[in-house]
Amino acid sequence: MSRLMPSENDRVQGVIGWSSFFFAVLQSICTFFAAVDGLRLVIGVGSLAISAGIGTAVDWFHQDWIRVPMMVLALLGSSLNLLILMQVRRLRNRPASQWRQLPLSPKKIRMERVQMILSLATLVLIGIEEYLHFRWCHHL
Repeated sequence: MSRLMPSENDRVQGVIGWSSFFFAVLQSICTFFAAVDGLRLVIGVGSLAISAGIGTAVDWFHQDWIRVPMMVLALLGSSLNLLILMQVRRLRNRPASQWRQLPLSPKKIRMERVQMILSLATLVLIGIEEYLHFRWCHHL
């Protein structure tokens, strides 16, 4: 009778566990693509139905009573976010707060950058939308 040593037994169990995981991932990928294949038909039919009535939906959604408050909220939100980020940086860089500062984690730095980029992108998109709206509709 061949008895495996404990370290060999752990290695064999690890190989079995990882191979099971590998085959489960393969099965999930297969299931995903099968679901996406059926979803393509739904997306195609849905886009056809939407394109037939998209004109009325765009006209309704682009009315001033809904467009202007959305633009104002987006402008206020992104401006407030930028002001808060500027205030945090200003307070962090003050000489009085240098003694208690800990180095920022890479995650914190990355999140602040993402917030700044999204806020600036929002402001750029608001500007583009207002420019195009003025150009096509001749009013803001």
